[in-house]
Amino acid sequence: MQHNVLSRILLTLLAAAWCAAAHAQTPANPVQPWGTWFIGTVQLPGNATHKFGGFAEVQARTNGLFKQYFYNELKAGGSYDIDPNFTVTIAGGRYSTSDYRDLDAPPLNTEKRLWEQLTLTQYSKRLKLEHRYRIEQRWFNFRDDSTGFRQRFRYRLNAFLPLNNTTISAGTVFLAAYNEIFLNPKGPVFERNRVYGGVGYQVNSHVAVQIGYVNQANYNYTARQGQFILQNTAAKNNIVMAFTYRIIRPSTTLPAVEKLPSQQD
Repeated sequence: MQHNVLSRILLTLLAAAWCAAAHAQTPANPVQPWGTWFIGTVQLPGNATHKFGGFAEVQARTNGLFKQYFYNELKAGGSYDIDPNFTVTIAGGRYSTSDYRDLDAPPLNTEKRLWEQLTLTQYSKRLKLEHRYRIEQRWFNFRDDSTGFRQRFRYRLNAFLPLNNTTISAGTVFLAAYNEIFLNPKGPVFERNRVYGGVGYQVNSHVAVQIGYVNQANYNYTARQGQFILQNTAAKNNIVMAFTYRIIRPSTTLPAVEKLPSQQD
């Protein structure tokens, strides 16, 4: 009975995500092609004995399905487990956007980013929830030699539901879904919405793979009579393929804490 209730909760989250994605596309720019995100992550989780951890991640994106490469991310950071369900992280990265029609030209822009993050996790018998709060500092260098600086706040609600086990352990198939909002402190406040739904497999204690769908909607505004008016919504659908490798520290006498195969960005 509890399994059925938890399954309905996750299905409701997925349905809400699809509705949000559909709403985000009205009004919209002309239909964009489906793109692809490739994500590779190495994690070193903290545990009861070693509270410090870290991660490194590389990401590549294409404008079309498996073609027209134009974007990459390189990022890494360190974390500290205040307690098993409360982790703080400081990290940074480099983000590069190019014109897929002319990859020999310099990037359209490169970004250096620093962020501070709090992650809270909640575990029931099956359903796993993760609340992520992030503050970002972003430095831009554009092709025309201009520069810029922005800050941004992000909140993500991430849900996991293992299907054939109560935990996400070796041999587990699981569902994953999240919705993330991006806020600009200088306004207009609501800058972006990202919705994800997918299925994953925890191969063993080290390796997890996921494939899913993400809709990312960027909201564009213009100033009119002292107010910011929503002009259009640039929303794009993408297939996500993610690979995670987790480094396991030596075992301790304390009980192991379940770690979730969360995407870093």
